[in-house]
Amino acid sequence: MSRADELYRATCLDILENGVYDTELQVRPKWSDGTPAHTVKKFGVVNRYDLKEEFPIMTLRRTYWKSAIDEILWIWQKKSNRIAELGSHVWDEWAGPDGTIGKAYGYQLGVKHRYPEGEFDQVDRVLYDLKHNPASRRIMTNIYNHADLNEMNLAPCAYSMTFNVTGNTLNAILNQRSQDMLTANNWNVCQYAALVHMIAQVSGLQAGELVHVIADCHIYDRHVELVKRMLDNPMYDAPKFEIDPAVTDFYAFTKDSFKMVDYQWNKFDFEIPIAI
Repeated sequence: MSRADELYRATCLDILENGVYDTELQVRPKWSDGTPAHTVKKFGVVNRYDLKEEFPIMTLRRTYWKSAIDEILWIWQKKSNRIAELGSHVWDEWAGPDGTIGKAYGYQLGVKHRYPEGEFDQVDRVLYDLKHNPASRRIMTNIYNHADLNEMNLAPCAYSMTFNVTGNTLNAILNQRSQDMLTANNWNVCQYAALVHMIAQVSGLQAGELVHVIADCHIYDRHVELVKRMLDNPMYDAPKFEIDPAVTDFYAFTKDSFKMVDYQWNKFDFEIPIAI
């Protein structure tokens, strides 16, 4: 069975059995009918995925991994905040009149900063350091820019990556302030696992461990029964993940540079209400 399934199932069961409901608090998200979207949550969840063992895609339900990778390329490669440049519609409801999501996500990664070696944005600084200074303990990105929060249509959920080289292995920590377990968890895990594979390959390294740190890990109240039903599904083995070995430039990857061989998943035919 997929290790991602095991971790996902264990996390959801912990939330359902030991989590705390926020029904006594005022919350920002609402359902489409205007009702407050409350959650049951656990604080400080940490899941570790060994990318040398398998790609962490779940089989309890389908993860649309190509769309997930397309979004991570939109953020990290295109450094875009314009939804017309994204292949899916996951950001449509957050777009402003100008067709962007404000100064969020890709915009922040594309801002250049001056260093002794020259000007770099955050992505290019990571790529530079992994090639020229792999022993550094400062190879990281952070897009939670307080100065620009009032110009972001949504404050970043997954906001920081820390990269660390051990031997010839690239490990990474993904920090996330908030995680909707039903709709977003494995989507984020897959896209950042793919990102580690991409950056490792163009840096002459092997992808190692992805550590996912979630501050507020929650299940929305109207998702609880859906999650319970999904956890009863059988689990399959993880598919084989393939990345085009000919790509040596991070900016040359496309969503078609990857394959999931023999990916099996369970059907999930329930309509999922979305909190906004």
